[in-house]
Amino acid sequence: MFKKILNKKQLKNQKGLTLIELLAVIVILAIVAAIAIPAIGNIIDNSKFNGVKADAINVINAANLYYTDNPEAANDVTVDKLKEDKYLDTAGKIPGVSTVTKEVPRRLDATVEKAVKSFNVKFDKVTIDEINGNKEKGSKIEQDYTITSKK
Repeated sequence: MFKKILNKKQLKNQKGLTLIELLAVIVILAIVAAIAIPAIGNIIDNSKFNGVKADAINVINAANLYYTDNPEAANDVTVDKLKEDKYLDTAGKIPGVSTVTKEVPRRLDATVEKAVKSFNVKFDKVTIDEINGNKEKGSKIEQDYTITSKK
């Protein structure tokens, strides 16, 4: 009997969340989610755009190696040729028909379809410095985007 009375007293002393407290926590979580979700979307778009730019730089660097080993090459080199000759394992999102010029500085001409959101990114005869100098953020791209040469 003593145990029964003790258990009833313990039950009365237990604390829990009231409905108001529970609703307050849910509202706070909803506010945090409303702030975080758009920020995460921007980070993803920026990362995709930076990834495509990094792919382009890798292709140009592979072309530099190719032309160093093949100084007699007369034409622009394609990404497919760089992969075929083992100068490039993968071009990422850069299409195989894209070309890099023989003249120095090397210039990439490529169009990456649906690079950011559903928009294309075009590299119009650009050098590594011009790609690195582009400060556009992927989250700000709202139409097809071109990185152009300054020459």
